[in-house]
Amino acid sequence: MLSIPASRPNAYTGSPLDRVSDRRDDADFVAAALADPASLIAPVWRAKSLLRGVESGAPEAVLLTREAAEAVLMTGGPWALLGLRNDGTAVFTVDCSAAEDPLPLLPEGYGSFHDLRAVAGLLPPGEASMLAHARGLMHWRTRHRFCGVCGQPCEPRSAGNAMSCTGCGAQHFPRTDPAVIMLVVDEDRVLLGHSTRFPNSTMYSTLAGFVEPGESLEEAVRREVHEETGVRVGEVFYHSSQPWPFPASIMLGFHAEALSQEITIDPAELRDARWFTRDEIRNPESAGFSLPRVDSIARRLIEDWLQGAPA
Repeated sequence: MLSIPASRPNAYTGSPLDRVSDRRDDADFVAAALADPASLIAPVWRAKSLLRGVESGAPEAVLLTREAAEAVLMTGGPWALLGLRNDGTAVFTVDCSAAEDPLPLLPEGYGSFHDLRAVAGLLPPGEASMLAHARGLMHWRTRHRFCGVCGQPCEPRSAGNAMSCTGCGAQHFPRTDPAVIMLVVDEDRVLLGHSTRFPNSTMYSTLAGFVEPGESLEEAVRREVHEETGVRVGEVFYHSSQPWPFPASIMLGFHAEALSQEITIDPAELRDARWFTRDEIRNPESAGFSLPRVDSIARRLIEDWLQGAPA
């Protein structure tokens, strides 16, 4: 009953790029692509993405031509190859956070930098995915300049998609932290929590938490639900996943079967947790709460359960 398929792709998925991992170590290919006037660059400035049309409610990603990106590339920040478009155009990303004000680095009228999360639901899926890729990769690059094994400086490899230690030679690759996110179902009710991270919000959302070493995804679902609410979980059904580079996670979505109903919240994690009926979920404002944002996998888990539930 809980095995409900995803109704549509999640935000930040559906990249239009071929990541060409088999060509990243071809120095001649990478150098030619970086010098090609037709290549495009997605700049990142202090975790923000370059966009235009935000103020009018019609945001779109801004990719700079090689010429337009000259000043951005000169900031000396890390760069990486994201991949190739269908027409063969190479797309790179560069971090220009060293600049106090990035706008003078851009040609006039090229947009401004914004938090991707604020507009992802309005962007075409491919653009949101590409900008999320750039943001996540640059976050890793700027925070892994030194080897975690011996502490020596690292140098970029594989067109910026790996780091090699100059001391011990250890190879380091981009890190993505797996996190489970789950909608716990008790027949015609679902369990939602009000996080301590949103004290001034009325939002109730699905429970979530990071996977621990040596733990299966199903075990992580059961542990997190019990730790945060005291509710026991039985069967766990995979729904979908969503890249979440804020800063470096992937959300693995599940529906989960409740085996108990009594709630005992962990006050360090939640301010409140409650069972909500289908009618309350359909009319959250009248019930005095709000649902997660529309581009989140949390909202998709709730909506797909509601759509799959009896009318």
